[in-house]
Amino acid sequence: MSGCGRAARKRKKKRNGAVQSGIKCHCVNGSCCTIQLSHIFTSPNMSSCCQVSLSHQPEYVELLRFLHQRGFASTPLQPALFPDTGRGLQALRSIKPNQLLISLPESCLLTTSTVLDSYLGRYIKSWMPRPSPLLALCVFLVCERHRGADAEWSPYIRALPASYTCPAYLAHDVAALLPVGLRRQALEQKDAVREMHSSNQDFFKSDSQKHENVGVLSRWAWCSVNTRSVFMRHPSNQFLCGQDDYALAPFLDLLNHRPDVQVKAGFNHETKSYEIRSVGGTPRFLQAFINYGSHDNQRLLLEYGFVAAGNPHSVVYLDAGVSQYAQGSWSRNGTSGGPCWRLMTVLRLMSLPQTLRHQWKAVLRGQAVGVEAERTSLRTAKALCRRLLLDTLAALDKVRMTSEHHFIC
Repeated sequence: MSGCGRAARKRKKKRNGAVQSGIKCHCVNGSCCTIQLSHIFTSPNMSSCCQVSLSHQPEYVELLRFLHQRGFASTPLQPALFPDTGRGLQALRSIKPNQLLISLPESCLLTTSTVLDSYLGRYIKSWMPRPSPLLALCVFLVCERHRGADAEWSPYIRALPASYTCPAYLAHDVAALLPVGLRRQALEQKDAVREMHSSNQDFFKSDSQKHENVGVLSRWAWCSVNTRSVFMRHPSNQFLCGQDDYALAPFLDLLNHRPDVQVKAGFNHETKSYEIRSVGGTPRFLQAFINYGSHDNQRLLLEYGFVAAGNPHSVVYLDAGVSQYAQGSWSRNGTSGGPCWRLMTVLRLMSLPQTLRHQWKAVLRGQAVGVEAERTSLRTAKALCRRLLLDTLAALDKVRMTSEHHFIC
């Protein structure tokens, strides 16, 4: 079995902030719906009105009953459907700054310890070469989904999205419309998921699963772990290969991301619970948010399958063609407020005339060297921004025309 180390990406902690554009699968009854392109590529309206409670839905009733049996206490949050993000958690009462948002006992967390102590434990412990923690969790999710109502974790499996919108699920012609750098990473993600399944078919496809489309299920399991797990460091295990810092957190994973929200999150070793505290608080009946990390929109799309409106961490990546246009070959980026300091420094260096090139260290220190060189660098930056804007608009137009056929929840 392969799978030693990361099969896909470096996961980031879900902490310190949050707005979600809401393109997780939000089907609340297991049926499929079409995901509108605007949920992914445009800024959602941050309205909090017209939310609809989902707490009466059977899957959430069963999920909470399952968690309560494992020691989960009452929470000021309830599942709800919001017009701007889709499925999320609503505050039933005002949550004050630094107040506990949610506390999930260790017994409610699905980790590799859960897997090794389950019916799969003896198989995983005997498998060589040692599987990665990610692979062990994926196999467990596939098996539990196959077992249906008989599965111990079936209430959680039923509450998970049926599919995802991260690049692993995108059709190739849709992925081809992504920016060059993101397209390359999207294809790498597809290859990583495909490799995980093809290299471990004997492990995924046992006799009990021979009638399932295990390739599709392994992709679903990979996205479930990578998009919904929280960061929780575990001790090294002799039966697994690679760093283990995954924990699937039922109910808690319904919290959506917003980049301007701050929270304190982590495992409390005194209470033996994974806890999240809201730094700024949440008003009554509004959606409670967390933060998945200081990620730009390309990273959010790659890792989680959505983009955030008004993301202060947004950057614009320049591909090789644009770099050649700028008479350079380095990779550079700009912030949502304009070209970043690094890009402007590179442009200033390239704009230096022969007579001033000996002052390159002054440019690196941020000093102005020559009025004409500064004007040239600014003109080049404006030209780059114009070209990037036109290329982006053209790509979005192409995506809009194909969205109805490819973005299926």
